[in-house]
Amino acid sequence: MKTGGGPPARPVVADPAAFLAGVAGSLDRRLKPGTDEIVRLGLDLGTASLVLVALGEGGRPLAAARRFAQVVRDGLVVDFDAARRLTAEMKAELEAALDTELTETAIAVPPGTSERDAATHRYVATGAGFEVMSVADEPAAANLVAGLKEGAIVDIGGGTTGVAVLRKGRVVHTFDEATGGTHLTLVLAGHFKISFEEAEALKLDPARSAQILPLVAPVLHKIGTIIRRGLAGRAARELCLVGGTAAAPGLERIVGLETGCPARVMAHPLLVTPAGIALSAFA
Repeated sequence: MKTGGGPPARPVVADPAAFLAGVAGSLDRRLKPGTDEIVRLGLDLGTASLVLVALGEGGRPLAAARRFAQVVRDGLVVDFDAARRLTAEMKAELEAALDTELTETAIAVPPGTSERDAATHRYVATGAGFEVMSVADEPAAANLVAGLKEGAIVDIGGGTTGVAVLRKGRVVHTFDEATGGTHLTLVLAGHFKISFEEAEALKLDPARSAQILPLVAPVLHKIGTIIRRGLAGRAARELCLVGGTAAAPGLERIVGLETGCPARVMAHPLLVTPAGIALSAFA
């Protein structure tokens, strides 16, 4: 297995749904790389969870790991020690699964993140034993999976909503604003007078979606408004919704109403950005 040297050409994702299904499957079923196979990693430090994805040659999903954690807020690492420790845990987990040392990773930050704040993500990776190969914008990384030519990638995470407008497959405008899944969880925790962890589980329970939608609808409409502002008057042929909060019940419809643009949630939305970060590590 190779992790250094000249990187191979960046793979093109021909079937995003099948690719993401492979990444999702690699959370449990890991594939060892071939003797001379080059492996690329993507580390996503999100507000609600940390994800590390390993891809082999041709973008073949090999392994992925996830840790639930509240160590990032609005794109800024606020608990460095916990973020470093959890990243090191995921690194060790994938090294054991792949039976090889992993030394390099790509990372990404929300659009408009200052160099100083972006450095906190780099420090987490290096503190966990990685060399950082590259730093990408999160929505732009997600589009390496989606392959959108005309429209916008909307990355709705735990703390922020990021928008990347694309023309002819190139990012022409980015926008990011605080509001995401954590705000939904806080609304539920306050309404039901339960812990944050209990509210997070409630939010993800499809059997309770009809009950919670009226409670969180104002936050979903605010997310839709943020996306409309992020488009900055630019017409979008379609909106691809990614990030853990993209699967929130009712969000797809509300975003369509708020923006006037057709919106669709990508398969396995939580994994789109980390998989795209791993793709960004290829040349």
